[in-house]
Amino acid sequence: MSGSNSSVPDSRPEPAEGLSLTVHTLPNLAPERRRLSGRLQMLMVLAVCAAPVIASYFTYYVVRPGGRTNYGELIDPQRSLPSLPLQSLTGEPVPASSLKGQWLLVAVAGGACDAACEKTLYLQRQLRETLGREKDRVDKVWLIPDGAAPRPEVLAAINPKGAEATVLRVPAEALADWLKPAAGHALADHFYVVDPMGNWMMRFPADPQPAKVKRDLEKLLRASASWDNAGR
Repeated sequence: MSGSNSSVPDSRPEPAEGLSLTVHTLPNLAPERRRLSGRLQMLMVLAVCAAPVIASYFTYYVVRPGGRTNYGELIDPQRSLPSLPLQSLTGEPVPASSLKGQWLLVAVAGGACDAACEKTLYLQRQLRETLGREKDRVDKVWLIPDGAAPRPEVLAAINPKGAEATVLRVPAEALADWLKPAAGHALADHFYVVDPMGNWMMRFPADPQPAKVKRDLEKLLRASASWDNAGR
């Protein structure tokens, strides 16, 4: 009706008696984000530190221009240095981890050291010396898997001043769990190359050709020049 001051009643439902709304606080994500950021930063630092090592191995193992071959047999996968029960010649325990930090040219032979052993140790010494200024990045290691005592003249020959060899005893069974000869050969028939991180990564053929062994060693040293330094 005209002029009427009547109004349409409010049709919205009244809230039920006793009903209340609760607002939950959103979780604070800032600490979790900081933790995630910290982990990412740590991974980035590790990646930067490992990059030179990865690059050198990639160069040596993967990027091989035509005609470039290795004389030594690459070990795939590499075998990490285990906790070998090493002993000095006087019977003192030597931690296997002490061998890390240098390239190792490893020979295996009994302590009595026959003519073949003497030839191997002589070649080991000469190979290191021919590396010139890079020789300090390579250690000579003679592992003795028996209880025979090396003759004094042999020890004197392999330990010239400033180029001493590392001579250690190790049980044959323990050593056989790490180093392996080629099929049809004995451990004493080869030189074994271990990288500064303790990985056995190359085995040279029996009765090796010195010039070819030297070439492989030089390539390894060049490939690792950006991250490996002389001495432990």
